[in-house]
Amino acid sequence: MSFCIRMKSVVAATAATVCAGIIATGLAPGAAAVTIAQKEAVLSSWTQTSVTSFNAWKAARANPSAWAEYNLDWSTDYCSASPDNPLGFEFETPCARHDFGYRNYKIMGTFPSNKARIDSAFHEDLLRVCGTYSAALRTACNSLAWTYYQAVKLFGSLTVSKAQVERARALLPEDRAVLRELDLTASQRAGL
Repeated sequence: MSFCIRMKSVVAATAATVCAGIIATGLAPGAAAVTIAQKEAVLSSWTQTSVTSFNAWKAARANPSAWAEYNLDWSTDYCSASPDNPLGFEFETPCARHDFGYRNYKIMGTFPSNKARIDSAFHEDLLRVCGTYSAALRTACNSLAWTYYQAVKLFGSLTVSKAQVERARALLPEDRAVLRELDLTASQRAGL
């Protein structure tokens, strides 16, 4: 048997094994629909307070078509009526994950029993953002994180007033070099 013929049979056998594995796991197109329990498990795993949960959600968000069978709502208005990046602090992604949790649990009809955890995960996500800034900027960032968290915890929506943002601005240091760090960090994250 020639080398090419042997390779064709190896490739065919490998392809058959891979296809059988995909069908057995239920990931193939036309496989049984995702169950409510499976959807709840995915939502739960992506709405925990840990960085692992955040990273798993972020990876899935980058490839939503892989999760199409779950019929998830990926839409977001980010931080709603509040600034997405108050004083240059990048709260957009934590707001998107928060929207994801709220919207999908409302669709599932289990929002009330999951709201507190989603809000806590939001606060932890915001604090992780703040942790990327220098100590001189972190106080103002943490203040805003607390304000954003309290808004969703108490009111179920995110509306932070300009006065609240200005109170956090008062916590920023007057050192212009430190403030340039905030501008530089925001530019770097934006890829500029």
